[in-house]
Amino acid sequence: MPRPLRRGVAAFVALLLVEYVVLPQVAGASKSLHLLASVHVGWLLAGVGLEAASLLSYAQLTRAVLPRRDNAPSLFDALRIDLATLAVSHVVPGGSAAGTSLGYRLLTESGVSGADAGFAVATQGIGSAVVLNVLLWLGLVVSLPTRGFNPLYGTAAVVGIVLLGGFAGLVVLLTRAEAQATRILRGIARRIPGLDPQAVHDVVARLAERLRELSADRSLLFAAIGWAAANWLLDAASLWVFLLAFGHTMSPDGLIVAYALANVLGAIPVTPGGLGIVEGVLTSALVGFGSPRGVAILGVLGWRLVNFWLPIPAGALAYLSLRVEPDAPREAKAAELEQLARRSAEDAEDRRTWATRIGLRRPD
Repeated sequence: MPRPLRRGVAAFVALLLVEYVVLPQVAGASKSLHLLASVHVGWLLAGVGLEAASLLSYAQLTRAVLPRRDNAPSLFDALRIDLATLAVSHVVPGGSAAGTSLGYRLLTESGVSGADAGFAVATQGIGSAVVLNVLLWLGLVVSLPTRGFNPLYGTAAVVGIVLLGGFAGLVVLLTRAEAQATRILRGIARRIPGLDPQAVHDVVARLAERLRELSADRSLLFAAIGWAAANWLLDAASLWVFLLAFGHTMSPDGLIVAYALANVLGAIPVTPGGLGIVEGVLTSALVGFGSPRGVAILGVLGWRLVNFWLPIPAGALAYLSLRVEPDAPREAKAAELEQLARRSAEDAEDRRTWATRIGLRRPD
């Protein structure tokens, strides 16, 4: 499309999001402010603690996928690196690419070789995303017998199982019969409008290559899966506690489905860190699973304060602690942050590049 038309469409979509997602949430929050008078502060503090434990689990995941060598970063260094990358991904649209670039650079600067850092960053991102999708599908499957058939979640569960089984079959086929898999994959993708056969094949092939390397070391595989699951589950538990602080006990299956669905959709590079998308999808899903609307809105807003917003200043401080001396002048710290912002904007992945990378459109 011509650039003016693209901008007009983007502005129209943004207005739709504001009209139907943002404004209703703000209005609902203003009507629910009376719930703040009865909030349980102890549960709020517990939610913050669970979020901190989730970040520590992610730092342990970083260390788990790195070789066990003398130059491997300590847990504290890994936590600071992850906080810095998280902060970048929360302020730059398509920030996952910029965060990955920053994580790679900080790992190599800490003494990790380029090959090991590249493997760790790729495995960490792919493995974490796979675990999140598995949690979503497991939650959907569990919700069917306990809540009965629901057209939306029931269909999502069936589709999720089919996709998981098909994807696992493709991975096995790629790792054991790559030539045959290439022909099959190209043939399927060629028949689906909008898919680039080579791009789809490259995505699955990269994942298959990572899985082959992981499967050769079972202890590494189990450690990576365990820490990735702990990261997501502790984050979800933090959300559960924030809802509990406002007086509602959420069912585990409803929480997992709503949480995972919001995070999966939030990974699409439309806004930084899924800002607005996660809140809108998560609030609506929680209400659909029985949470009072006021509790859902305030619980999600409180959780996102520690899940999304607090890592930004914490990540900036973590980055400065890795790059400059503690007693450096304020001007040097400001210049370092300015350079980080400029470089992150350059490294960020736009929506067109993201769509091309995963095979949704053909390269120009």
